[in-house]
Amino acid sequence: MSVIMASPEDAQAAPLAIGAALRRRWRPAEAAIEVGMFAAATVSIMTTVGIVYVLSREALLFFVDDRVSLIEFFGTTQWQPSIGFFGIWPLVSATFMTTAIAMLVALPLGLSVAIYLSEYASARMRGLLKPLLEVLAGVPTVVYGYFALTFMTPILRSIFGADVVEIYNTASAGIVIGILVIPLVASMSEDALHAVPNSLRQAAVGLGATKLETSVKVVVPAALSGIAAAFIVAISRAMGETMVVAIAAGARPHLTANPFVAAETMTGHIVRISGGDLSYATIDYESIFAIGLVLFVLTLGLNVISGRIVARFREVYE
Repeated sequence: MSVIMASPEDAQAAPLAIGAALRRRWRPAEAAIEVGMFAAATVSIMTTVGIVYVLSREALLFFVDDRVSLIEFFGTTQWQPSIGFFGIWPLVSATFMTTAIAMLVALPLGLSVAIYLSEYASARMRGLLKPLLEVLAGVPTVVYGYFALTFMTPILRSIFGADVVEIYNTASAGIVIGILVIPLVASMSEDALHAVPNSLRQAAVGLGATKLETSVKVVVPAALSGIAAAFIVAISRAMGETMVVAIAAGARPHLTANPFVAAETMTGHIVRISGGDLSYATIDYESIFAIGLVLFVLTLGLNVISGRIVARFREVYE
């Protein structure tokens, strides 16, 4: 019996020939899936382009109005478009205040939950707690709004006094937004922590580190890029929250640093104004899109920062 030995050139050409034959074969199902994925990607991109176009077009109509100037828009502190005052800072400051309060609640609690789920919880406990977090994330935000108004505000008034804490205030709205954002922070941070190789944990334990030291000083720094991305996404989510602030924060554009008084955020103002009897092409109507454009730029900036942080602190493991 003779044995035919293939040359090295033939061995290298065989996979290429097989690949070319597979490419030439027409597979309708795979082609349909590819077209569907391309269409989905195109729709998402075109939706973003459409949003930017509509916001920019309507906001431009606001800024080209003779009654509005960029100097007044970014340099004054009174917002009442119906009577000719166009200072955006009361709305921006209330938005930042509620977001800051929310992050003081969500970031430490969410990261603590993530560390527990990733480093301490058993597989059975993790399988029980993660669905509960998802349930918390699935509660409608309007329910959170009335929870802030009817539960959190009375607690704050009983602690600090009814004469200090108003019925509508940014503190209760910010705390409840923080509770709302905890599942997002916990889920994304837990994914980042869980992706850290076990070899790092074993090396830390081998050097004598405790479980807490391993979690805080080894695993968390190794997952820093993912955790930072989770934090920034949570900030964007809190900044864009609408129903909680519309119900619990108040409906008065008010430049203040006191979290216990009423103040209106950008999203809350959009909801309040758009829900009324506004005529198309009025200054009030066009101001909604100017506020929306400012909010869009802020969240876009946060997303860009998130990408930079992820790229800067990304850890690559073999």
